[in-house]
Amino acid sequence: MKIKYTKTPRNVIEFDEDVPADLDPTDVVEIFQTPLTGSFNWDYTVQDNRIKKLYELGKQLNWNVEVDVDWTPKFTGIGDEEFEFENTQWDNHTTFKTFDKQTRLEFFKDLNSWATSQFLHGEQGALLVASQLASCAPTYNAKLYAASQTFDEARHVEAFNKYLQQRLKRSWPIGRALKGLLDKILTDPRWDLKFIGMQVVIEGLALAAFNAAKEGTNDPVYKQMLEYIIRDEARHVTFGINYLKDYVTTLSEEDVMDRAQFALEACTVSRNRLRAYDVWEKYGMDLEYTDEYQKENIFQTQFQDVLFSRIMPNLKKIGLLHDDLVPEYEKLGVMGYADGDSDYETSWEELSKPLKA
Repeated sequence: MKIKYTKTPRNVIEFDEDVPADLDPTDVVEIFQTPLTGSFNWDYTVQDNRIKKLYELGKQLNWNVEVDVDWTPKFTGIGDEEFEFENTQWDNHTTFKTFDKQTRLEFFKDLNSWATSQFLHGEQGALLVASQLASCAPTYNAKLYAASQTFDEARHVEAFNKYLQQRLKRSWPIGRALKGLLDKILTDPRWDLKFIGMQVVIEGLALAAFNAAKEGTNDPVYKQMLEYIIRDEARHVTFGINYLKDYVTTLSEEDVMDRAQFALEACTVSRNRLRAYDVWEKYGMDLEYTDEYQKENIFQTQFQDVLFSRIMPNLKKIGLLHDDLVPEYEKLGVMGYADGDSDYETSWEELSKPLKA
């Protein structure tokens, strides 16, 4: 086993079908330091029936990436012979209009593999945070659920990694906005900020993004894989909302404001998490112009707003949509979603449905 310690790598990885099976890979490792304070819990009684129920569902609805996902269908999506270029969100971009058909095809393939790579990196971050929560969450049921979520996230990392290697053949480095947010959550010593950052913000945004990706893909493998992952993520978000709702009421006004400010900062950073700067740079696009183009583009605006339609009602439900911060959320353009249904009112019947064969 070879280990290479480094800073966040910025290289794109190409996957070749002819890679030998006996290859001795080098693990690329980035170290982070965290003043994590763990806790034992000596009271093994059931403390929250909702959390216990979610834990039981997690055990019942386990799935296997290798067995339960059918990897055999032919790839159908960006890059196949039926892919169309008409009516895309890039049609009016100055540089994009100069691309020939082949360059446009490669551009869309890169955007697709970049976005899927961000799902992979985000799930590794969720894996690390969930493992921290198993140690530092104060209650018995929360520890059990965090441990089960850790296994869920490991499965998601496995699934996205396999999809990138076998179907898309290319993996991109983590976006700087997502990396910064994960660093903040992983290195903060307060367990409840880890809950807020991961279970409410990142997982909530991911759940909305996965649903959008599932609806937008033509690849049956990706659609099935995302369906399974979405089931898991729905439980994760529900866990966070149910656990934090009661906990936040025990905090002082000062501490509530501190947590609310953290949530706002996480949301602000997350609005830029799907900016594919690495891809834009590869194709010679002016980054400042393209960033503004994306902000004004109706397709991108609608997609970004959909991402926040999940998180805003949840922040309101747990008491972290502080009145003093409403103007900041209005600047982000997401306050209109605050009165929607939160994941606290989730459908247990929907969560309990058996996995499709």
